[in-house]
Amino acid sequence: MCREGVARRVAIWYNQSAQLVQPVLLSDRIHTRLRDQILSGELAPGAAVPSERRLSEQLGASRHAVREALKRLQEAGLIQISHGGATRVRDWRHGGGLDLLLAIAAQGDPPPELEVERAGMELRACVGGDAARRAAERASAAQRAEIVARAEALAAASGPDARNLEYEGLWDAIVDGAANVAYRLALNTLNAGQHVLILDAQQVAAELGDDEAIRALAGAIATREPERARALAAGLLERSVPA
Repeated sequence: MCREGVARRVAIWYNQSAQLVQPVLLSDRIHTRLRDQILSGELAPGAAVPSERRLSEQLGASRHAVREALKRLQEAGLIQISHGGATRVRDWRHGGGLDLLLAIAAQGDPPPELEVERAGMELRACVGGDAARRAAERASAAQRAEIVARAEALAAASGPDARNLEYEGLWDAIVDGAANVAYRLALNTLNAGQHVLILDAQQVAAELGDDEAIRALAGAIATREPERARALAAGLLERSVPA
């Protein structure tokens, strides 16, 4: 957890056995409350955000905690702070970035109308498809050989968890072969460790169960067929997109 001033008020969450779970900074709670109001439309684009003083009075928080929360909202592209004027809500669909997706997912209870899981899976399919195309164009001979080897290792693996581990390794190799740092970072943002998507064996079962499609994808990259690789990869990844 990031360090903040010792004077910051802290709210403490306890589990049912009264054991300490995790300290939650008051500025975090204010940030989450305002962010959810913006994402839900309760605070619409162009609307004025209550002043620091008013928020401090309403929430029983220090001005410092409120100011920190507002600063984070501005960094996320959700509000525009105007010194000497009203702080106003921005249209987050035009001002936000992937870091906002990460923050929403990490919260654990995103507004259902955002359909975060579907959006994440569609982005994965889009980026993964083009990463396969770029890998077919750019991957070295050694990288192409590794991709083929990983596809074969997946086919030989038994058990869903073991197969999923090999599948993750295959996609790591494909993205490495694409030589595109933006694709690498985007997929890192979507992975299970970042809480946006939980790509366990059950979630991607429709992909894992088709060894021939996976072999065909690896083969298209190995023989430098960019468009075929893109189509095969996108078709494979689209299988896990929620209806």
